[in-house]
Amino acid sequence: MSTLTLRAAPPERLDFLAINPLALSGLSQSEAERLEVGTSRTGVRLGDCFAVSLDGSKTLTIDGGHERLDRVGASLSDGTIRVVGDVGQRLGAGMVGGSLTVIGNAGPYAASGATGGTITVEGDAGDYAGGAVYAAKAGLDGATLVIRGSAGAHLGDRMRRGTIVAGRAGAFAGSRMIAGTLAALAVGDHPGLGMRRGTLVLGSHGRMAATFVETGTHDLVFLRLLATALRGVSAEHGDLLGKPLRRYSGDLATIAKGEIWVAA
Repeated sequence: MSTLTLRAAPPERLDFLAINPLALSGLSQSEAERLEVGTSRTGVRLGDCFAVSLDGSKTLTIDGGHERLDRVGASLSDGTIRVVGDVGQRLGAGMVGGSLTVIGNAGPYAASGATGGTITVEGDAGDYAGGAVYAAKAGLDGATLVIRGSAGAHLGDRMRRGTIVAGRAGAFAGSRMIAGTLAALAVGDHPGLGMRRGTLVLGSHGRMAATFVETGTHDLVFLRLLATALRGVSAEHGDLLGKPLRRYSGDLATIAKGEIWVAA
């Protein structure tokens, strides 16, 4: 297992796009320490902030996180990254495969554009987790994002494929959703606003937009299959589908093929 151990708080925001097990496996320790990770003209190298220990394996542990560590695990295609501490924005952005775990909190836009792999945040995540960055066509696009704590507003904004599981989330969860599945124990106001397709499974919610229509209580085979899939990620979320559920259809302001299932 390769390890990066934080020695001091970063003096500026660091870009960890190129810091992953595959990229580090072909480098010596001195070469890895010279990798540029700074985002300003002052220039910060990996070895300036981290003690580096490499063994060429497909597992990387970052021991000691910080809110200034941006794009950790971004574009990861294989292997495992584990962060003990917090991370900054765009955790796992564009991730293709592998496993990424944060034992702490994550900043905004976690898993944006991720098409594969599993991203787990044991703490909280900022706004637009699984959401689209400015001018992007889609947010989460096939990966699995698990947030054990709370997520901010616009969780899963414009997500197109994949699964998001969160403890709680702020307002506009599933906003502009294109497809995919989002499950949360509780969300704020206006879940699914502007959604076209996709499925939201909610324990409770705030104010529902007027462009969603309640279509009754249903017992569908689809719900049982979805419950089995969710239990593989979180038993608590899978159990939501074992209760009587009300279905809302919308958003009627779009093509209205989305659905929100809420515990009755």
